[in-house]
Amino acid sequence: MTAIEWTIVILASVGTIFSFGAGLGIIRFPDVYSRLHATGKNATASVILIMSATFIYFLIEHNMFIGKILLTILFVFLTTPVAALLISRSAYRIGVPMDKSSVRDEMKPYYDNEKSSPAKNE
Repeated sequence: MTAIEWTIVILASVGTIFSFGAGLGIIRFPDVYSRLHATGKNATASVILIMSATFIYFLIEHNMFIGKILLTILFVFLTTPVAALLISRSAYRIGVPMDKSSVRDEMKPYYDNEKSSPAKNE
């Protein structure tokens, strides 16, 4: 095997491991916030690694430059973390409880001030 083929195999394998970790995080973590953290980080990394392996494979083996794969990498890199953040903030705002084993609630001071703001009540 050439160095390029090894690179493709390693990228795809590491991407698969990250994807497995994201699935495991969804199953094992106790609350929505932990699950979103696992999927936001691991799923983004796994898709980027697997798409990078795909892009390199088609570029080297078939001499095909496929820009859609690069756009997929870009859009996943930009949208998945933002979506995870917005879902977790929405869950916090509607009152989805944190797990009992959570040590600290760092968002509480920010949202307590928001609820007591007079401009919000008008």
